[in-house]
Amino acid sequence: MNIDEILEEMDELLDKSASVPFVSHKKVVDAERMRELINDVRLNLPHELKEAKKIEFDCQRILNEAKINAEGIIRKAEERAAQLCSKEAIITEAKKKAIDILQKAQNASANLQKQAALSIAQMLNDAENAHQRSLSTIKQTKEKLQNTLKSSPAFGTNPKSSQNNNE
Repeated sequence: MNIDEILEEMDELLDKSASVPFVSHKKVVDAERMRELINDVRLNLPHELKEAKKIEFDCQRILNEAKINAEGIIRKAEERAAQLCSKEAIITEAKKKAIDILQKAQNASANLQKQAALSIAQMLNDAENAHQRSLSTIKQTKEKLQNTLKSSPAFGTNPKSSQNNNE
């Protein structure tokens, strides 16, 4: 179960809870079930964090692959240039082609790195937005629960002060 499903179940638990007699805005909540759901949220948060780390790892891998590809292209260009330079008659032409190939390789490398960086930034933004939404939902549910607990006479009093009044 993911965090959104757990939060939805918490919301349903609140909706299905019986109202306190004569106070319709206060509910009696199954505390054990609510605690189970809160624990489920805690257990699922590390999963969401692992997903974000996986995205970060994938982004780094993409950047490294782009760099390796660029280096390979440059190496091939240099090798090709060296082969062409072996003949004296075409040395000048070979140098021009080598420079052209090298520039194309560097441009391709820069483009690959830029594309990878943009892709990484988008993935990180998506992950951040998902976590922000989850965090916002958790905070809202927590506030609802705290408001419910504060406004409920059964939960709003201090158990020690109730014992002192009874004695």
